[in-house]
Amino acid sequence: MIKNFILERFSWIACYLFFHLFILFVAYVDSAIPFPPVLYMVFLSFIMFCIFLTVRYKKETKFYRSLAEQDDNLDLSNIADPESPFERIIERSISNQIDYLKHTASQGQMTLEQEKDELLAWIHEVKTPLTALHLMMDRIQDEELKSHMTYEWLRIHLLLDQQLHQRRLPFMENDLYIGHTDLESIIFDEIKTLQSWCIQKGIGFDIDLEKAECLSDSKWIAFIIRQLLTNSIKYSEGSDILVQSHESNGQTILEVKDAGRGIDPRDLPRIFDKGFTSTINHQDHGATGMGLYLTKKVADSLLIDITVQSTLGEGTTFTLTFPKRNQFVKFLSM
Repeated sequence: MIKNFILERFSWIACYLFFHLFILFVAYVDSAIPFPPVLYMVFLSFIMFCIFLTVRYKKETKFYRSLAEQDDNLDLSNIADPESPFERIIERSISNQIDYLKHTASQGQMTLEQEKDELLAWIHEVKTPLTALHLMMDRIQDEELKSHMTYEWLRIHLLLDQQLHQRRLPFMENDLYIGHTDLESIIFDEIKTLQSWCIQKGIGFDIDLEKAECLSDSKWIAFIIRQLLTNSIKYSEGSDILVQSHESNGQTILEVKDAGRGIDPRDLPRIFDKGFTSTINHQDHGATGMGLYLTKKVADSLLIDITVQSTLGEGTTFTLTFPKRNQFVKFLSM
């Protein structure tokens, strides 16, 4: 702050020094002016000037020091009261900008809330004709045509479901009900929903659930399992997907293992990043890069540890480790 103060007042300090050096020069050149008294007066003036600078430094830097030490927020309560006219101008300008930013942020938040509500309403509206379309497809006699239409219907259904949960995610705490969840019923319901896609790709399931119960929210757990199953089906062909669970150290562990194309080792640290698809198959337009990202976000909110192991060309295994009961008690009490 001392350096900034000197730089700010450099022109004044330089003018003072130049003026007194000029006086000394004149007294030295002009023999009619006694030099020692002039030098003495300049010395006393310099001492007074140093004292003046010290007093002004403490007074003038108080406001700016509080600005420099302020946290990165919009709270001006910790800023020192302005004392000079220029400091009052600065405070007034900052206050006006903060008011403007708060107003703009409030309007932006209202706009986002309105768009979110409109999108959620639209998704729910679209579900009605989708349900009607599914009932109409059941009456189609051509099995091949019916299979293709069911597959395309399922893709739309899954995309809408993903978008719906993505919009609900920021307010997930308002939609939680923690209780004993039956993993078996959830897994079989999700497999039934994906049945037409599995038949088309020749994919079967091997279910081995030693521990079929966990403590969590059934609706969000269903979303996580749905994303993992669709991810395994998407990148597998003509092979079985193994879904198994067991208990270890008082925790339920669920694994979803496929024999698909696998994940490149350089991609593994990034698969849960938002928008990331793949580096080995970058032209895969079917991937959105949102499924695993949302899965990770939901799992973290539910205190579920999700890990992945994969070998390129051999398959991928996703592991969900559910929290212990005492972890949820601590989580709910926060």
